[in-house]
Amino acid sequence: MAITAGGIGSGIDVNGLVSQLVSAEGDPVTQRLDNKQASIQQDLSAFGTLKSALSRFQDSVKALQTPDNFLERNATSSDESLFTVSADKDAVRGSYAIEVQQLAQAAKVRSDSFQADEALGTGTLTLSLGSDSFEITIDPENNTLAGIQQAINSATDNPGILASVINLDDGNQRLILTSEKLGETNQITLSASDDNASDGVDLGQLQTLTTINAAQDAQILIDGQQISRDSNTIDDVIDGVTFTLLKADTETVATANIELDNSAVKSRVESFVAAYNTLNTTINNLSSYNADTGAAGALLGDSALRGVQTQLRQTLTSAINGVDISTLAELGVTTNQDNGNLQIDSERLDNAINQNFSAVADLFASENGLAVQLAGVLTRYTSTDGILDLRTNGLRNQLEDIGDSRERLALRLEGLEARYRAQFTAMDTLVAQLQSLSGYLDQQLANLPLSNINRDR
Repeated sequence: MAITAGGIGSGIDVNGLVSQLVSAEGDPVTQRLDNKQASIQQDLSAFGTLKSALSRFQDSVKALQTPDNFLERNATSSDESLFTVSADKDAVRGSYAIEVQQLAQAAKVRSDSFQADEALGTGTLTLSLGSDSFEITIDPENNTLAGIQQAINSATDNPGILASVINLDDGNQRLILTSEKLGETNQITLSASDDNASDGVDLGQLQTLTTINAAQDAQILIDGQQISRDSNTIDDVIDGVTFTLLKADTETVATANIELDNSAVKSRVESFVAAYNTLNTTINNLSSYNADTGAAGALLGDSALRGVQTQLRQTLTSAINGVDISTLAELGVTTNQDNGNLQIDSERLDNAINQNFSAVADLFASENGLAVQLAGVLTRYTSTDGILDLRTNGLRNQLEDIGDSRERLALRLEGLEARYRAQFTAMDTLVAQLQSLSGYLDQQLANLPLSNINRDR
């Protein structure tokens, strides 16, 4: 904007006057836009709070809507020093007597002792792990225990034999071979073909291996039935049940119990109630009104807020057809009449779950169960292009409109300022011209003869 110096002729503060006139025109509109923007932003924040609470409740509903969540099993071992047990939904409820007779074990063997860094013969070593074997070539570059160790461990076709060298107190060394695989069939064997025994200690001496740990299968009795496996994790004896063996003890028979996981279901119901109460409190706060102070919730009177609360309450209190437990009240979940929150009778809930587990599952997860119906309500409000998205998108569009209005106002005020400034500048110029003319006339009048005569008198 050009620098102006208004008021030279008239003495009027043109800049101040123009600013006041423009502000008088623009400030009320700006204030209305500010108030409207603040109100919309408050509504957007409130809808964000509502959507978050709905989302958390929706998660708790999904946990009860999924039938598989009612098929979870609780598996326990009476002696977890011997074994642990887990079970999936395919496991049948039952109790099993378990005796861990023997743990599966990996083979571990050692060679005879050799002097440290002593050169052995050259040739070929053939190592076997069960039915799998591989060969390594021994030459003058690697014909020590350390070289053989490296050759074994770096062989790409090694089926699972780890080699190490142990240093003895007498300065000698031994080669240690350990299987990475458990089980009786995974024995370690070694054979040697010495091309030239004169170039060092006979390579064939490595063939003499002493057992440190014998390769063996796990042995257990399950209800008196002998079971043998090449792993300490056994998952193919009882459908859906996995045993992890930890210690052998032929003097102890422990018990594995497989039951319905009642505690998991109760926990999900408690989470469901807690999430609903958080949502209900959020809705109550957003729609509150204090008659004494006039303070109102951000969404007081909002149709979307009223709609979701009404539909959820109706669904929660309705009966489900075709199931033995048809209402939440029969489950021990009732509504607090003061604030609309749900409350749990823990003893009644325990009894329902323990005595009629399948009916509890049907109440929530049957084809037209409570969780299924609630999910439908929540989806209408929380999904993309759902009711809440439509409302918030509409509010965001209003914010864009306010931005456009601000731009139009700025342009209008800019034009108004230019017009006022032009008018007052013209006025100021005219006043200056009139003042100049007045001074000139005064001077001319002062020079008239009549004026001199008057001065002489």
